[in-house]
Amino acid sequence: MSARTPGGGPAQREAGRRAQLLARWTQSQARLQALWSAIACGTAERFAARAGTAPGGFALHEARRLYDSWIDCAEEAYAAVAHEDEYCRAQAELINTTIALLPERGQLPPLPPQVHGSTLGCSLKEPVWKQDKVVLYRYLPLPFVQAARAQPVLICYALVNRPSVLDLQPDRSLVRSLLAAGLEVYLIDWGYPEDSDRSLALSDYVDRYLGACVEQVLQANRAPALNLLGICQGGTLSLCYSALYPRRVANLVLLATPVDFHTADNLLSKWARYLDTQLLIAAGNVSGAMLTGMFLALSPFRLTHQKYVALLDQLSDPRALELFARMEQWIFDSPDQPATAAGQFIRWLYQENRLVNGSLKLGSKAVNLGRIRQPVLNIYATQDHIVPPSATTVLGRYLGGRDYTEYPVDAGHIGLYVSRQAGQSVPLRISSWLRERS
Repeated sequence: MSARTPGGGPAQREAGRRAQLLARWTQSQARLQALWSAIACGTAERFAARAGTAPGGFALHEARRLYDSWIDCAEEAYAAVAHEDEYCRAQAELINTTIALLPERGQLPPLPPQVHGSTLGCSLKEPVWKQDKVVLYRYLPLPFVQAARAQPVLICYALVNRPSVLDLQPDRSLVRSLLAAGLEVYLIDWGYPEDSDRSLALSDYVDRYLGACVEQVLQANRAPALNLLGICQGGTLSLCYSALYPRRVANLVLLATPVDFHTADNLLSKWARYLDTQLLIAAGNVSGAMLTGMFLALSPFRLTHQKYVALLDQLSDPRALELFARMEQWIFDSPDQPATAAGQFIRWLYQENRLVNGSLKLGSKAVNLGRIRQPVLNIYATQDHIVPPSATTVLGRYLGGRDYTEYPVDAGHIGLYVSRQAGQSVPLRISSWLRERS
């Protein structure tokens, strides 16, 4: 009889590993359930105190005001717990163990074809360059609009969402407003990465794709430099590009751009801090649906409850309903993220904050924000729950130039592009600022 292998065979060891992971997964669930009980108690206490101090209490006919007050209390109680280290660790542990429990890539069934939402957009555009999944579009000038004396504008949007939010409908379109100001506008569409793109790195997006788009625009316009407009995560990529290739960017405009990823009020950063990026990369592309769920969880009661109740007030307004439907289509049409680039973004920026501590390298090139000496316009939303103002307003202290302008807008993260107030003020501010520096 042969001697028994210590620890059993491969199947037994794998069974033991999965049993340990399931135990950790169950413990994380139990910890989160206890924390959610604390959130419920906190909501009840706040709501009772608020109802008790309101003049005359809450009358039954004021059900909507009662509901809105409950939402406020729930969000306050949630924020008090969700920012705590215990909650962040428990949630990260749940995600990490879930990923570790997934079958190995060779054991997974073939993925079904991806189904994407229909293309949104109201402005005419033409593709002028394409590589892999990335397409560079040029927007056609509006008729009877005189061309502005300014360098062409290249819009670099985030990887995690579709850029169609910038051109939802004629009265809610940042792109159309820039065209109405006579600017020559280009936009990068990152497309929908597939499993074959899982090894794409951040350096690929900054050097290979963004760099190629810049060259295409410069050649088409016979210009030595352009105006780069970076939005959200695309703003971070634009900062990296401008630091690496400052001579190709005449002016840099940023919207809702994270710079310092370790500010105290950055909930998304706290959640990401304990994620196992090696597991994420090994598991393949990061699901766009999972990222959407995480963004909604930053303000769950307002984003998954209140906005649908508020829709009742707009049932008689067809244009408002159309905008709501377009926004819903955009929110839930999120591309998957290439595993390597997503893991690098989480680790290097959310976890290690390399952009501001000077240790970020893309390939062999160091990203030094001090090399950015061209004019910079930094536009941010004062009610942003994804990129808090504190995460972006620190930028000025790291730049090498003196022409730095901040422009706050009373809006949320998405409202910065689609709200009526922002739609009037933001494009006007961008176009006038660019004309002054052209």
